[in-house]
Amino acid sequence: MSFWQVFISTFSLIFLAELGDKTQLSVLLLAAQQDRPLWVVFLGSASALVLSSLIGVLLGGALSRHLPPFYLQKGAGAAFVIIGLLLLWGKI
Repeated sequence: MSFWQVFISTFSLIFLAELGDKTQLSVLLLAAQQDRPLWVVFLGSASALVLSSLIGVLLGGALSRHLPPFYLQKGAGAAFVIIGLLLLWGKI
């Protein structure tokens, strides 16, 4: 895939996944408080997203050197199912 194909697919996936999630709702609530400047809330939330993405990219890159993509996909899918079940049962 070309640079732009990877960039656009990554941007689209992350943008859509982040819409309406608890992170966005938290930022919305922080921005709604009148004693906080909006640019500070934006910089804090953007920095946190960049750092968490960097951790994911570095961890994914390191794991991909030792495990085939098939196992990473199955592991990520299993983690999502487990987290979903824990949320459903009120354990998280």
